[in-house]
Amino acid sequence: MEDRELSVVSCEKDLGVWISVDMKCSKQCMYACNKAMKVLGMIKRTKTFKDTRVMLSLYKSLVRPHVEYCISAWNPHYKKEGAH
Repeated sequence: MEDRELSVVSCEKDLGVWISVDMKCSKQCMYACNKAMKVLGMIKRTKTFKDTRVMLSLYKSLVRPHVEYCISAWNPHYKKEGAH
Protein backbone atom coordinates (compact mmCIF):
# COMPACT_ATOMS: atom_id res chain seq x y z
CA MET A 1 0.00 0.00 0.00
CA GLU A 2 2.48 2.55 -1.28
CA ASP A 3 5.11 1.67 1.35
CA ARG A 4 2.82 2.60 4.24
CA GLU A 5 2.67 0.44 7.31
CA LEU A 6 -0.80 -0.61 8.40
CA SER A 7 -1.79 0.41 11.89
CA VAL A 8 -3.24 -1.99 14.44
CA VAL A 9 -6.66 -1.04 15.77
CA SER A 10 -8.74 -2.57 18.54
CA CYS A 11 -12.12 -1.53 17.16
CA GLU A 12 -13.38 -0.65 13.69
CA LYS A 13 -16.58 0.95 12.42
CA ASP A 14 -17.97 -0.57 9.22
CA LEU A 15 -21.39 0.29 7.76
CA GLY A 16 -22.25 2.07 11.00
CA VAL A 17 -21.55 -0.92 13.25
CA TRP A 18 -18.66 -1.03 15.72
CA ILE A 19 -16.84 -4.38 15.90
CA SER A 20 -13.84 -5.10 18.12
CA VAL A 21 -10.97 -7.45 17.28
CA ASP A 22 -12.50 -10.14 19.49
CA MET A 23 -15.81 -9.83 17.54
CA LYS A 24 -17.73 -8.43 20.52
CA CYS A 25 -20.27 -5.70 19.97
CA SER A 26 -20.06 -4.00 23.36
CA LYS A 27 -19.01 -0.70 21.80
CA GLN A 28 -21.95 -0.85 19.35
CA CYS A 29 -24.38 -1.45 22.21
CA MET A 30 -22.88 1.41 24.22
CA TYR A 31 -22.93 3.74 21.20
CA ALA A 32 -26.57 2.92 20.36
CA CYS A 33 -27.67 3.35 23.98
CA ASN A 34 -25.87 6.69 24.37
CA LYS A 35 -27.32 8.04 21.13
CA ALA A 36 -30.85 6.96 22.11
CA MET A 37 -30.48 8.51 25.57
CA LYS A 38 -29.33 11.81 24.06
CA VAL A 39 -32.37 11.93 21.77
CA LEU A 40 -34.67 10.98 24.65
CA GLY A 41 -33.15 13.74 26.78
CA MET A 42 -33.68 16.23 23.96
CA ILE A 43 -37.34 15.22 23.74
CA LYS A 44 -37.79 15.60 27.51
CA ARG A 45 -36.13 19.05 27.52
CA THR A 46 -38.04 20.47 24.57
CA LYS A 47 -41.57 19.11 25.08
CA THR A 48 -43.63 20.99 27.63
CA PHE A 49 -46.91 19.22 26.98
CA LYS A 50 -46.20 15.54 27.56
CA ASP A 51 -49.30 13.78 26.26
CA THR A 52 -48.85 9.98 26.32
CA ARG A 53 -49.80 9.57 22.66
CA VAL A 54 -47.41 12.28 21.51
CA MET A 55 -44.54 11.01 23.66
CA LEU A 56 -45.04 7.44 22.41
CA SER A 57 -45.05 8.65 18.83
CA LEU A 58 -41.83 10.65 19.38
CA TYR A 59 -40.18 7.70 21.11
CA LYS A 60 -41.09 5.30 18.30
CA SER A 61 -39.94 7.65 15.56
CA LEU A 62 -36.84 9.24 17.12
CA VAL A 63 -35.43 7.02 19.89
CA ARG A 64 -36.24 3.45 18.93
CA PRO A 65 -34.49 3.49 15.52
CA HIS A 66 -31.16 4.23 17.23
CA VAL A 67 -31.55 1.23 19.51
CA GLU A 68 -32.74 -1.09 16.75
CA TYR A 69 -30.18 -0.09 14.08
CA CYS A 70 -28.25 -3.18 12.93
CA ILE A 71 -29.70 -5.30 15.70
CA SER A 72 -29.50 -8.29 13.37
CA ALA A 73 -25.76 -7.72 12.95
CA TRP A 74 -24.99 -8.51 16.57
CA ASN A 75 -26.17 -11.29 18.80
CA PRO A 76 -25.86 -10.55 22.53
CA HIS A 77 -23.43 -13.07 23.99
CA TYR A 78 -23.28 -11.45 27.41
CA LYS A 79 -26.03 -10.53 29.83
CA LYS A 80 -24.98 -6.85 29.75
CA GLU A 81 -25.49 -6.74 25.94
CA GLY A 82 -28.95 -8.28 25.85
CA ALA A 83 -32.30 -7.84 27.45
CA HIS A 84 -32.49 -9.00 31.05
